[in-house]
Amino acid sequence: MTFHAEPAQEAADPGGTPGAKGVAIIGAGERGIYYVGTRMAETAPETGFRIVTVFDRIPDRAEQAVHHLDAVYRSAGIDFTVHAATSLEQAVTNPDVDLVIVTTHTHAHVKPVEAAAKAGKLVYLDKPISVTLEDAQEIARIEKDAGRPFMMGFTRRYERPWIQVVDMARTPVIGSPRMVLLRSVIPYTRYLQLWHRTNALSGGAINDKGSHHFDVFNWIARSKPVSVNAIGGRSSIFAPDPDAPERCADCGRECPYRRHETLIDKAEGVGRVPNESWLSAQDPQDRNDNCVFLPGSDIDDHAIISVDYENGIKACLFFTIFGPYSEDQETLEIVGENGRLRMERHSGAIDVVSRHGEHREVINASAEDSGSSHFGADLELVRRMRRYCDGEMPPVGIADGVASLRIVAAAHLSLRNHGRAVNPQTLEFP
Repeated sequence: MTFHAEPAQEAADPGGTPGAKGVAIIGAGERGIYYVGTRMAETAPETGFRIVTVFDRIPDRAEQAVHHLDAVYRSAGIDFTVHAATSLEQAVTNPDVDLVIVTTHTHAHVKPVEAAAKAGKLVYLDKPISVTLEDAQEIARIEKDAGRPFMMGFTRRYERPWIQVVDMARTPVIGSPRMVLLRSVIPYTRYLQLWHRTNALSGGAINDKGSHHFDVFNWIARSKPVSVNAIGGRSSIFAPDPDAPERCADCGRECPYRRHETLIDKAEGVGRVPNESWLSAQDPQDRNDNCVFLPGSDIDDHAIISVDYENGIKACLFFTIFGPYSEDQETLEIVGENGRLRMERHSGAIDVVSRHGEHREVINASAEDSGSSHFGADLELVRRMRRYCDGEMPPVGIADGVASLRIVAAAHLSLRNHGRAVNPQTLEFP
């Protein structure tokens, strides 16, 4: 399926290299610059993407992001200079910009999406869609008024093992899916160390990380969720300590959660501070090394959330941001009428048991570039962005973002009401 996008600024050359497409990045944080933006610059010879401008409410952060991206373009053999915009309007109305990437804090998504749409640009919005359903519905209205789809960044939709296991679940290999278990035990203490530490800015870990997981449930079920139950909350592991230094940079304590020294950070390539503006920032929402015991955080750190679908599929998320670093931090299991699939994200292995247990095999579904960020998903995301710019419908969009947030909102409500069932469509107790 295609929609009618604006023509490329340049025609493809005889060798098949696509014409250039200009990009503006709104929000110069880790996701926008050091993951998506970097992959764009790295693949520029293939995709033709040129990051024309970057805007951030912190000028120093934008300037340092520009220097980083310039260096990546040079490493890719492309003579191109990125510029820092002085305002959101200047960035999105730049005539050389075709696509606007919105990677601001989650609570601030509406304004840049609206500005980009009014400027006639294509829009990529990173997950989660927003903190509140009201903002999510406003973004959906903006998309409808724009008359063309926006693209969303649920990375598992672009990650090879997830794509393959969901595709397999729709074949007779295991029969019709009946139950789904997604286990996510990742020591993501960064949620307490960055701006995600408050529900007002991020919607908490259940929104920022769980939005991925609930999108996977919806992707598999292809049905309307009708009931959500959740138990969990905030453990005593990260009890506030008013006597602790506010940030890791000022702390001499022995601590397994020290930012940029944890195994999870090193494994994901952020075992260093990529931008000095995080070190000079004083506001907790602008730093990236807040102490995990710093008072003021109100997010949950664990939950067990079950979702019941209209077509009878039952799905369960077992989720925590504490626990040990391990090689099976995230797994997806799908049980059908006559077999089951179990996918391990880190290895990309899919363990298949079919024909009521008579047959078993292990499939390696790992992508060739799985060593890149998000196990290669960000590279695929950038390639799909190019196809989106050329008129292809994105694989995941605003409606999917709204659907995921409905489950998040229902889970939060159930958590605050001792696990009572909540209808995610109405946010009422049945």
